[in-house]
Amino acid sequence: MNVALAAPHPGAVQAGRAVVDAGGNAIDAALAAAAALTVVYPHQCSIGGDLIAIVRPGGGEPRAVLSIGAAAQGIDVAAVRAAGELMPTTGPLSVTVPGVVAGWAAVAGLGARLSWPVRLAPAIDLALGGVPVSPGLARALRSEAEAVAADPGLRGLFDGLAEGDPLLQPALGDSLIALSRDWLSFYTGQLGQRLADGLHRTGSPLTAADFAAHQAEITDPITTRAHGAEWYAAPPPSQGATFLAILGSADLLPTARRAQLARDALLGDPHTGPIDLDGLLLRGERAVAPVAPGPRPTGDTVAVTAVDEQGTAVTLIQSVFHSFGSGLLDPETGVVLHNRGSMFRLDDTHPGRLTPGGRPPHTLCPTLAITDDTVLALGCQGGRSQPWILAQVAAQALTGADPGAVVARPRWAVDAGDGARDVPVLVLEPGLPHELAAAAPGLGLGVRAMPGPHDGAGHVQIARLSQGTLAAGSDPRADGLAAVL
Repeated sequence: MNVALAAPHPGAVQAGRAVVDAGGNAIDAALAAAAALTVVYPHQCSIGGDLIAIVRPGGGEPRAVLSIGAAAQGIDVAAVRAAGELMPTTGPLSVTVPGVVAGWAAVAGLGARLSWPVRLAPAIDLALGGVPVSPGLARALRSEAEAVAADPGLRGLFDGLAEGDPLLQPALGDSLIALSRDWLSFYTGQLGQRLADGLHRTGSPLTAADFAAHQAEITDPITTRAHGAEWYAAPPPSQGATFLAILGSADLLPTARRAQLARDALLGDPHTGPIDLDGLLLRGERAVAPVAPGPRPTGDTVAVTAVDEQGTAVTLIQSVFHSFGSGLLDPETGVVLHNRGSMFRLDDTHPGRLTPGGRPPHTLCPTLAITDDTVLALGCQGGRSQPWILAQVAAQALTGADPGAVVARPRWAVDAGDGARDVPVLVLEPGLPHELAAAAPGLGLGVRAMPGPHDGAGHVQIARLSQGTLAAGSDPRADGLAAVL
């Protein structure tokens, strides 16, 4: 079996290679890479985070996997509102039930060939044997030094580490070993109980019962046709509709700004109330009043893309949201806990309002495209800017162009820079048309011109099968690697 695989760290691709050599397909390779990334990129992803994926079993219809953790059933919404106008950005109240592990199981159930012990073996070896601190992790440790120093778990693991130093994670290795034996231990067994107990000690309202109630959702993707292909994205509470709304637009920046405003006002959890999908997709002329966009992630996510010679394809994104998530690492399990709950709104009229057992609005936005002779898996790091980052590379990624060249081209992003919360920033890499900067003020955007390639423009990963030929590309803005295995 030959597999095209792209991921933001070489250790993830090496993990994929090991499972392909063991007889795995694209699903196995993507899952092995995803597991390895929770070890080598702990500032961006963890088994304490969330996962969204689009999976196409060879010859079959794509499916969406949403493993998005819910708020505690016992959360005191009135008390959270009384404490401030916004959800806490970090800390125990920002943690929802982690969805990654259940997401891995759901993805595996769509056609993986290998067992959990085989898929997790490379990640376990990396955790117990150690891995050099990557440039990306080293940057995060410097930029988030105050948060790392403030938490005993983060401080105990990362204190004093610099680029190239060995990172050993025995507690995380033990947790991964437990998952390799029984993944349900994360939700209904000892591992989940230990995490719930640790969270309780920090002041989190999450309980073991909240962990046990979590289930990954497998559902139909939402779709549109553009660039001669059928495109598939995840439904709400993912912002997949925002990507589909702007895909193929002849004037991308103004359309992206409209879609951004619609997303910020309309995105929420369909499990807790009706969602205006047509409004998110920009169908019709409905005007949407601006609302505060919510927290800007730093660090954010990892994307893994994989396609094999039989047309099985996976685009998977897993995340702790901000760098090091909630700023909490549970010392007993080695698990960094995400802060996806910071995306809840405290306005009880908003579709994304904080609700006991509700899921927050979600930035993760993987996509697949299919034509008569091509299967394309596309995903990126980039937080709230993922839709427009992906839209800038979508058409080129479908062609016969070298995927590595496609992801290296200059891009722009909205909401990726710093600045006031109520003034989104248009970040421009060198080499982009001057018209973009000129248009920004009229769209209510600040402008920030970067001297070179910038993390805010996203880390795009591409895997493609076109006319029987496999290819892959990994964004040079990250530490990644792409290969045909």
